[in-house]
Amino acid sequence: MMGVLADSAIREMIESKAISATVPVIDAQVQPASLDLRLGTRAWRVRASFLAGENRTVAERLAEFEMHQIDLTDGAVLEKGCVYVVPLMESLALEKDVQAVANAKSSTGRLDLLTRTITDGGTEFDRIPSGYTGPLFAEICPRSFSVLVRPGMRLNQIRFRRGQAVLTDGELNDLHSDSPLVDSPAIIDQGLGFSVDLKPVSGDLVGYRAKPHTGVIDLDRIGAYDPAEYWEPIHTREGRIILDPGAFYILVSREAVHIPPDYAAEMAPYLAMVGEFRVHYAGFFDPGFGHANAGGEGSRGVLEVRCHEAPFVLEHGQVVGRLVYERMETQPDRIYGADLKSNYQGQGLKLSKHFKAQ
Repeated sequence: MMGVLADSAIREMIESKAISATVPVIDAQVQPASLDLRLGTRAWRVRASFLAGENRTVAERLAEFEMHQIDLTDGAVLEKGCVYVVPLMESLALEKDVQAVANAKSSTGRLDLLTRTITDGGTEFDRIPSGYTGPLFAEICPRSFSVLVRPGMRLNQIRFRRGQAVLTDGELNDLHSDSPLVDSPAIIDQGLGFSVDLKPVSGDLVGYRAKPHTGVIDLDRIGAYDPAEYWEPIHTREGRIILDPGAFYILVSREAVHIPPDYAAEMAPYLAMVGEFRVHYAGFFDPGFGHANAGGEGSRGVLEVRCHEAPFVLEHGQVVGRLVYERMETQPDRIYGADLKSNYQGQGLKLSKHFKAQ
């Protein structure tokens, strides 16, 4: 068997201690094709982002780059523009044929909260090799908003896979023919391309830009914050906007995406030399996302966009990213949206769950 491991296999990994934790894993952490990871009780403010490197541990590197330690037990603020390392409650003892990839959760990315997983001996962010045994750490860098965090908060998630299960373009074309993956002609080139929507069916609201000077966001407070205090709405009737250098935007894909229950997907940046911006922090799409039987009927992909050094004109319909589809090893017991209280099923343009409905 090859493919992304489903929820039942993740539960077996917990029982066999391939996944262990300082505080027992709770069922709510187990998603259809991933496991939510929890912050531990202490954070290290560090001088710079780093990887452990071959034959080095994160603890050794912390000794080199540490500025000070922070006790998270009663809650603590991680300040905008600073870099922190937090040991996670979970650790791994992977089998030799199982590898893992981590990513920020959707709400984390929509807050421009750069969260990446690092490991002992690691030479890449968010990539955990087959057979890895050891602790996990979250590197956290708030980019737009300072945030209040506590132990047990789930900012990132991990997906396990056995073997190579990525669909070729030919297989993706066949799947799209059998079960349409988007509600428009499919752009398939090293994955399923998606474009930005700057001509909404009604009105002229196309996105939001993070304000530069805002208050702290408590990540436990859901639906508590007024969007107007943190976001500037972006309107256009021209089908284009100019991205400002250093600014962070929430936009939405033109296509409504569908992930069949036997597949999972990961959002990846568009590889062509399109210019001065990066799309996405949160990249996992679970089985059933946008699936009609799970209440989706197609769901737009929310685009987390950061502009780099120069202003950049973004046009309606411009391809900005792609979805890489993978087979599931087995179909999950529960799919996205089905009895999971999924926050973003059937979504359009939407801020994170911390803000009041627009």
